[in-house]
Amino acid sequence: MTFDSESPDAIASELGDRIRTARLNADLTQQALAQKAGISIKAVTNSEKGKSTLESFIAILIALNLTEQLNAFIPKQEISPIQLAKLQGKQRKRATAEHKTMTKSIAKNKENTSW
Repeated sequence: MTFDSESPDAIASELGDRIRTARLNADLTQQALAQKAGISIKAVTNSEKGKSTLESFIAILIALNLTEQLNAFIPKQEISPIQLAKLQGKQRKRATAEHKTMTKSIAKNKENTSW
């Protein structure tokens, strides 16, 4: 199955089927996988239905020794220099200490002047 034109529900369902197949290939029951992953049986059941939380999904991948698959699943992305420059250009600038120093200096000058 390719995920190019599938709905999010269809993709989640397919991933749930793949988790179930991996569990069965590892000869684990849902209870055993839940214990190994440190999650509830309900979380395993939900994962196999494609209704998993990200934390449960990752815990199951760790328990099934499938974390190597994450690099293929979502390859590490490098930000392009152009995008980095755009992001840096939009960074909010904070007030500097220079402004505060000037304000204090003006206040002192007002105190020192006698009218």
